[in-house]
Amino acid sequence: MDDVDLQALTTKLDLLIQRVEQLKAHNRQLLASEKAWREERSHLIEKNEMARHKVESMISRLRALEQD
Repeated sequence: MDDVDLQALTTKLDLLIQRVEQLKAHNRQLLASEKAWREERSHLIEKNEMARHKVESMISRLRALEQD
């Protein structure tokens, strides 16, 4: 393998290493984003459950008032 081939291979390896690092960084961003979305989803589910319980409670009170 002559110097030109070795230099070309070195350049390709450097680019590959750089690309791997970019992909790792992007993956970290995606994982952080996924975590944030999951936390938001959990929070929204919790809020939805609280709202559902309040509505059910209001319906029960209205039914009780109707029976009185």
